[in-house]
This record gives sequence, structure tokens and C-alpha cells, in this order.
Amino acid sequence: MTGPLADLRIVEISAFIAAPLGGMTLAQMGADVIRIDPIGGNIDIGRWPLAPDGTSLYWASLNKAKRSVCLALGTPQGQELARALICAPGAGNLLTNLPANGWMSYAALSRQRADLIMMRLTGNADGTAAIDYTVNCASGFPAATGRDSEPVNHVLPAWDVAAALYLTTGFLAAERTRSRAGRGQEVTLSLADVMLATVSNLGYVADVQVNGAVRPPMGNDLYGAFGRDFATADGRRVMLAAISNRQWRAIGAATGLADRLAMIGPMLQVDLNSEGGRFEARHVMCAVLEPWFKRHTLAEIGAAFTGSGVLWGPYQDFGQLVEEDPRCSLENPLFAEVDQPGVGKVMANALPLRFTPPDRTPPARAPSLGEHTEQVLTELLGLSSATYGKLHDAGVVAGLGQSKRGAA
Repeated sequence: MTGPLADLRIVEISAFIAAPLGGMTLAQMGADVIRIDPIGGNIDIGRWPLAPDGTSLYWASLNKAKRSVCLALGTPQGQELARALICAPGAGNLLTNLPANGWMSYAALSRQRADLIMMRLTGNADGTAAIDYTVNCASGFPAATGRDSEPVNHVLPAWDVAAALYLTTGFLAAERTRSRAGRGQEVTLSLADVMLATVSNLGYVADVQVNGAVRPPMGNDLYGAFGRDFATADGRRVMLAAISNRQWRAIGAATGLADRLAMIGPMLQVDLNSEGGRFEARHVMCAVLEPWFKRHTLAEIGAAFTGSGVLWGPYQDFGQLVEEDPRCSLENPLFAEVDQPGVGKVMANALPLRFTPPDRTPPARAPSLGEHTEQVLTELLGLSSATYGKLHDAGVVAGLGQSKRGAA
């Protein structure tokens, strides 16, 4: 492995989004991330979307650059092998979002390796279960999304994604502590706390406490500034925003409506050179702008706005993003084509971070389930081929093409 974390080895025992994405982020920075699954795969092994042969595109997309090991984690032998991998020389790091009790608790594992770092994600801070959707519904965002009083869930698992990045920074902070003081630790993070911290960081907690204000749903209007969606002549929609005076002036210049827009401030007695003033006047400003957008196609709007300083973007579905947007293509060095088992050739992304000097590691495919079981056990634990064969025959381990659902 290459990259800034090439000297780290992390064992991941996880499912779904947050922990796998955290592990993949570390793997894409060069860490040797070994994902351990029960034989047959964990509960996310078949999650949609699926390739035609049933391979989970979801699983493959969240586990790039890792190694995959399958053990019978419900058996004492499988647990002992997992514990040995976690605590092996050169390892000592565990990332998980699964119940960490019994053999997998920090207390049990740290008795075998005192400098163990265990990065653990829970649903709620008290350890009770929660997922992105059950956390999101309480966040206030669904109530502020849409145009009426009915809550609207967003499709993006925002709390899982934010939690994944907290997991990576939390792990790196703990590893820095260990490198300086030789001390391991258990670091815990709850999905609910990620949500609560974010709502607080964005000022919505303070807004209620200081102003008694609750943000209402307002469609696609940008809260506290000018921004909204507009329909085009060819049936598309674009998002337009202005969060600076320069961007506001650019809209008037590019559309040829500067004089008409300038009349709105004195008429409504608001300052259009402030974000708050533009927010207050948004309905009148949109009434002036709407006919211009309806007279122009998306291509014409793009031509008018290119190089103008206008802050805008087209609305796209996933198909339009992949098929029409040059940023989501092999023209972007973020992407490269990989040959993913069970899927075929597909575009995969590398780490979005760009270090100086440029040293971006090309994207790596995800492993097949159990692909590295024999390699990892013989390499890290020194098992002989004969010993591995006996474990395989006993149903304790499974390698590539040998993992069967239903084993414990």
C-alpha cells in the first residue's frame, strides 16, 4: 500500500454505511484495512442497488481498497481468530459499528493488547439502536424540508456520511495519542450525537433558544440569503444563488435585468446589498427572473452564465450526472475504471483529498467476500496451509467462492 497511512493496519467489523465508509476512507489513504465478515457476509452483503447477477453495488462501492476475511464469528474458534487478527503485531486497531460485547468488548481485547485503539459507533449515546432515518426524523431538517407541514426525508444518508468522517478523524487522533504516549483507548461516537452536534453547529439550537424561531419549510429557497430553483424553456431546472454582492450583481449583468432588479430595493425598502435584504425580497426578485429562465434552454443559460461570476448549477438525476456531467467521468482524475468481480468494468473513485505534491493512489476495487481469508491468516497469524485447510473443512473460515450464507 502507498499513501500517508501506509504503515497502519486496521481491522473492521461492520455493516451498512458509516463504519464501512470510515474504513474505506482510511484504506484509500493507504491503511491496510481488513474487513472481517461472518461466513456468508454480514447483513449488508445483498443491499440494493444490485448488479444483474445479484452482486451488491452498494457493498462493492463502500468497501474499495480493503481486504476481506470471512470467519465463523459465532464460534469460539472464529472469535479467537478475529481476536488474534485485531491484536496481532502491526495491527491493534478495531473499527466497528456492531455490538461490542463479550469477546469483542474493549475490556476483553485490551487485556490481550493494552495499546489497542477501538473506534466504535453506536446509534444513540446510551448504546441503544438507531439508524440514519430514525436519527434524521428527530433532527428538525425533515420538518424544514419541502413546501408544507408534512416532513420530507432526504435520500442522502447525511448522518452516516458525517459519522464516517468523524470516525476517521477520531481514529487518527487516538493513533496520534498512542504514538506520543504509547496509550490505547476506546473512542465512541453515536449517530445521534453527530446529528445533535451538526444542528447546534449550524446555529439552529441557538436560534430557538435566543429568538424562539423555528425554521419553516420554504421549498428550494435558500434560508437567509437569495437562492431558488427556476424552470427552463426545455423542461429542466437550475439552482441560482447569490451569497455575495458580486454574485448578486453578476445575475443582473448576465440576464440583462440589472436595472429592473435594482428597483426592488427602494420599492420594498430593503437593502439588496445584504443577504437578509435579498432574502426578504426574494419573491419579487424571483418574479422578475422567472420569465428570463422560461425563455431560455439549459444550454443557453449555461452559455450566458459561463465566466460571468453567477453562482448556479443544473438539477440532475443520477443518470444525467453520470451520462452528461464531465465531472463524473474518466476525465476527472478522481475516477478510474476498475474490474469489479460480479459487476464488470465500472468507474470507481479514489480519495477526494488531494495532497501536495500530488500522490493520489489510483482507485482500487472492492474485494470479493472472503477473497483474502487465507492470505491474511497465513501472513498475519502464521498459519500453515495445512492448519488453514483444517479450519476451512471445519467451517471456521471461508475463502474466495467458499463463503455460504447461513453459517454462523
